[in-house]
Amino acid sequence: MTTIQQNPLNPNNQALVIGEFTIRQDEDGRYCLHDLHKASGGLEKHQPAFFIRNKQTKDLVAEIELENHSANLQSAVKVINGGNTRGTYVVKELVYSYAMWISAKFHLMVIRAYDSQVMEWMIGGKQTISPEQAGILYNIVHTRAGNNQSLIMQMWSRLKNHFKYSASYRELRAIHFEDAKHYLEVMDLKGKTESKAKEPEVKALPYPPEVIHVAQQIYQEFKSTQYSSWYVDARDGLLSAMPLPHGHYPSMDIAEFTKRFDSLLDLLYGSDVLLQGRHLLRERNTK
Repeated sequence: MTTIQQNPLNPNNQALVIGEFTIRQDEDGRYCLHDLHKASGGLEKHQPAFFIRNKQTKDLVAEIELENHSANLQSAVKVINGGNTRGTYVVKELVYSYAMWISAKFHLMVIRAYDSQVMEWMIGGKQTISPEQAGILYNIVHTRAGNNQSLIMQMWSRLKNHFKYSASYRELRAIHFEDAKHYLEVMDLKGKTESKAKEPEVKALPYPPEVIHVAQQIYQEFKSTQYSSWYVDARDGLLSAMPLPHGHYPSMDIAEFTKRFDSLLDLLYGSDVLLQGRHLLRERNTK
């Protein structure tokens, strides 16, 4: 699907201007060919009716409407008869095609005018990065930082300080996406990596002899089964043993807990929530 929807391209109602002419749009965002005709010089041979009847134009309209029909979008051409808005209105692709049909010079004028309109919208803060772009930034951070939570927090914090967005990196302006991507890719992380943790020394825990005796009995009885961990409960002089599947504690699936907790960490490190919470906690503790 390559056809660009019209409405999102003019969210701040800023009109497309070519030279001294403002190009009208209908309620679906199509552009008026008659206004474009005037902006091009208004020659008789360049009337919109001649362009619409052109075979190449008909083929282009058919292809656009085939794609639009699949995506449930509006038709490529709309004719309004009568009233102050009368004229032939077309989607952006046909605007470009009409301009190219008139002349290479006018084609460039239209492209530059449209690009300028979109750029002014983006600079004005009307467009933030898309979910796909946010995902790219997220992957860069987590690929470079690995599982080092300190580095992850550091990278998000430095990105925010550099581009001055208020909270989450998802508020980054679209116009700054490429710069932000490059900034994360070349960010100097030397001296910030965590050294590999030393394997902890395993020592015998100071359990009572009777508990150790029961544990040895369980081990001997069930050492050939799929279970390697057991939960032993002592109540009213009675001992009960319960097998624990791998990765489980008596009341918790630690793998599921880790998955959910990691999602929470990503949210905290990607925004100011953690820093603000620590600040509020310090204020509360000083009272």
